[in-house]
Amino acid sequence: MSNPTQPTAIYQHPFQRHKTREVKVGGVVIGGNNPIVVQSMTTPDTHFIEETVEQIHRLEEAGCELVRVTVPKAEDAHALTAIKNRIGIPLICDIHFDYKMALAALDHPIDKIRINPGNIGGMDRFRQVVRKAKDKGIPMRIGVNAGSLEREFAMKYGFPCPPAMVDSALKYIEIAESEGYHDIIVSLKSSDVMTVVEAYRIYARQADYPTHIGVTEAGKPPYAVTKSACGLAPILLDGIGDTIRISLLGDPVPEIAAAFDILQATGRRVRKPELIACPTCGRLEIDLEKIIAELEERLAGNKLAIKISVLGCIVNGPGEAREADLGIAAGKGKGVVFKRGEIVRHVLEKDMVDALMEEMAIWEKEEAEKGTLQFGAPTIRADVHNDVPVPVEDTNRIRLPMLN
Repeated sequence: MSNPTQPTAIYQHPFQRHKTREVKVGGVVIGGNNPIVVQSMTTPDTHFIEETVEQIHRLEEAGCELVRVTVPKAEDAHALTAIKNRIGIPLICDIHFDYKMALAALDHPIDKIRINPGNIGGMDRFRQVVRKAKDKGIPMRIGVNAGSLEREFAMKYGFPCPPAMVDSALKYIEIAESEGYHDIIVSLKSSDVMTVVEAYRIYARQADYPTHIGVTEAGKPPYAVTKSACGLAPILLDGIGDTIRISLLGDPVPEIAAAFDILQATGRRVRKPELIACPTCGRLEIDLEKIIAELEERLAGNKLAIKISVLGCIVNGPGEAREADLGIAAGKGKGVVFKRGEIVRHVLEKDMVDALMEEMAIWEKEEAEKGTLQFGAPTIRADVHNDVPVPVEDTNRIRLPMLN
């Protein structure tokens, strides 16, 4: 056992954000220290304006911050101005194979264009799109996809592997830069989780343009959400990613909640209280499901970045409750409330929710007075070069004994 009289060291998670430049998409800034932006894509044919706008409005209500529409045909390009005039979030156009559709889309008040350069038929066509995007002041996502990687790179490596995908992206970045164009966002997508993780890690060591992250063609929920979380959590915890889409089969609206949940769980964008509850087991001595359901109802819409733990037994409860900002360790119909690791009151089961809400109000006031109150702030920053730890002054961090 450690000697309590020994000096202590502050434990700090070694997370830091991949340092990227900023790219403005409409009124939203991607990259730098800005929050990771959640986006989605519409499902109707874009020229069906009413259906497209109605779906975008539902996405907006769910919290979507950027929206992408597909533009494979001239009638889709012609609909862009009408759509843009009726929505409140930046509009992105997705180009499939025809570079002429990219040029047509750029004649409308769009906010970004997404293009897979390997699909549009050569460098000259790519340069034409780059030049027009530059003239219009419109940013571009260079979207490399393992399933449509150019033959040149697939042949070089033998198959569409992560290094091949990164090589492809870097090639097109260099071409864009040769045209004096730098408003670039990059994606390296695959339906294979390990390919996604490795590709973004390799890219982050070689370039500083912001990244759009996602596992493409993830499939049908709930498995698709789990698969996306498995592919994106490792790179998010590496500090990689500036905008995110969770690709789900069907209605895109559930993509938004899934994206925010993944960002919250990885600490990349906390925008609501986090409720921690123990699993239902034979040690449970309170009606935990009822308590959590009532807390969720009363916290709906609250964006305070706070961890609230409700533990229903005496085995792990006290220790885990101490680790949260607020916590209850309970058993046999009563419990103790912890705040910042210290016991502040005893409560009966029937009073637990009210007690937590009261203590949360006090906690919020105290944090505001200290200037440390957060509402949805990103928790991993890019304040320094990627090989240097980020210094953070925080007296509430975990302290570990120094070892001899």
